[in-house]
Amino acid sequence: MPEGDTVWQAARRLHAALAGQVLTRSDFRVPKFATVDLADRTVLDVTPRGKHLLTRVEGGLTLHSHLGMEGSWRVYAHRERWTGGPAHQIRAVLATADRTAVGYRLPLLDLIRTAEESRAVGHLGPDLLGPDWDPDQALANLMADPARALGEALLDQRNLAGIGNIYKSELCFLLGITPWLPVGALPPDRAAHLPVLAKKLLEANRDRPVRSTTGRRGRDLFVYGRAPRPCLRCGTPIRSANQGDGSRERPTYWCPSCQRGPAPTPGHRRRTAN
Repeated sequence: MPEGDTVWQAARRLHAALAGQVLTRSDFRVPKFATVDLADRTVLDVTPRGKHLLTRVEGGLTLHSHLGMEGSWRVYAHRERWTGGPAHQIRAVLATADRTAVGYRLPLLDLIRTAEESRAVGHLGPDLLGPDWDPDQALANLMADPARALGEALLDQRNLAGIGNIYKSELCFLLGITPWLPVGALPPDRAAHLPVLAKKLLEANRDRPVRSTTGRRGRDLFVYGRAPRPCLRCGTPIRSANQGDGSRERPTYWCPSCQRGPAPTPGHRRRTAN
């Protein structure tokens, strides 16, 4: 699933292509909006909110989309061939005189009143890359359920918005704790550092074509996707297991030597390689 920095980049591309331009065509390939026509309306802006995209158009309307696991927005020049996937995967088309934005495999696409955006994204916690970022509130949200595993709490967008599975694993490694440590057991110094570090990582990567948490070219991530290769710090084989509530489990990576805290039960150690 795309992380907050990826969505931020998508919003920037869409904003650069569409904002201030009049739509010459719109095409929504979902039954609910099949007859909606936004042609002749000006696109006002494209704003990211956590992992959500809000495309605001003239007339008080907002196109709300979410990339999910495999979705993407591609921008094409006039008459350029669309290469983001087969036609049956296209969910939305927004065209101006010289640019066309095409949304592929979007699991969520909704047209809402701009004044009612809070109904779609109001449940989200402080946005790590947004103007509403509040590290104290983010930490308070995480600590509200002290028995919850840190990895699960970080993925809950109601706590703080923008962290996905990659940053979850990398943050826990950099903090030196396992993703299964209960939030309430976080040492106070690491708890205080967590929101600061999370924001630092996303801000550092929002302008990069290749995400990096290590600062090492060719070795971009410390643990995510690296099982069973050796840890970049200590050489211990990286491990992986699914983490979640059963219905939304995600592969989680950690170093058993560099990170302190509980490990998953044997029945959940299902992933040992990429």
